[in-house]
Amino acid sequence: MIALTLATAPAVPAAAAAADAASRAGPALAKPGAAARKRPGEAAGARIPRGARLSGTTFTAHRGGALEVPENSMQGMLATQRRGYARVLDADIRQLRDGTLVAMHDATLDRTTNKHGPVGALDWKAWQKVRITPDHSLPGQWRHERPPAAREILDRFGGDTLLMLELKDPAGLDRLGRLIKERHLTRSVLVESNDPKLAARAHKLGLLTAVWRSARQLAGDQPKRWKKYVTMLSVDHRTSKQHVRKAVRSGITYVWSHTVNTRATRDRMLKLGCDGIVTDRPGTLAFTGALP
Repeated sequence: MIALTLATAPAVPAAAAAADAASRAGPALAKPGAAARKRPGEAAGARIPRGARLSGTTFTAHRGGALEVPENSMQGMLATQRRGYARVLDADIRQLRDGTLVAMHDATLDRTTNKHGPVGALDWKAWQKVRITPDHSLPGQWRHERPPAAREILDRFGGDTLLMLELKDPAGLDRLGRLIKERHLTRSVLVESNDPKLAARAHKLGLLTAVWRSARQLAGDQPKRWKKYVTMLSVDHRTSKQHVRKAVRSGITYVWSHTVNTRATRDRMLKLGCDGIVTDRPGTLAFTGALP
C-alpha cells in the first residue's frame, strides 16, 4: 500500500498514525508542484514513492461519475476506478434508522431506486430490498443492485483509491470516523460536508476534511479562517473570479471546483488557480483538451 504524505493533514493520534504506516494507509493527496505530472489514464491507485507529491489536476468522480455510471453504486465506482481517469472517488453517505451508513445522495429513495420514502425510515434489513435503477441515458448496461454501505465502499476501495465521502447526516460523523479508523484509512479518506463546523469536529477526530461551498456562500465566507482544519475546499464553478481567488489564497492546501461538467468550465476554474475538478464526467474531462 501507499503511505500518505499530506503537507497540512490534521493531527492523527499516534496509535492510528503508526497503524497507518505499518498497515494500509491510502494513496497520497498532494498539491501540484514537486513531482512529474500524472498523465490522464494512469490507474487511480498508481504507485508513487513515499513522500512524493502528486502534480497536475486531481479529477474527482462526483457520485462515482454520475453522468457516466449509476451514481453512488458499487459497480459504477468499480468501473470508474478501473478506467483510471479519476484520482478520487466521491460518494454521498446517509444514515439509516438503525445507524447503518449507506451511499445515497437524496433524502428519499424516489429518484434513483425502485423504492419510495425517506432513506432514514429504513433499517439495514429493509435496505436489502432497495435496488438502484440506472438511468437509461447512461452508456453501457448496468445491473439493478443494492446501494452499498459505507463500510463496503471502504473495504473495497480503501488503501487503493483516494475516497471522498460526503456526510449528508451530521449525526453519523462519529460512526463514519470509527469505520475509517478501524480500517486505518485516516490519511486517505476525506470526510466532506457543506458545514465548516462539521469539518472542525471531523478534524478533532483525526480525519481529513473537505468542505464544499456555493457561490452565494463563498461571497460572504472567509476561508482563511478554516485553514487549520479544512484539508480541501471545493468552490462552486459559478463563483465569481474575486471569490475563487480568495479561496485559492486562503492557505487551505487543496482548492477544487464542483460540479464541473464542461471543458470550458474546467479550463476557467483551473486558470483561476483550482488544482482539482469534481465532475460527473471524469472520463470526458480528464481525457480531452487538458491544460498543460
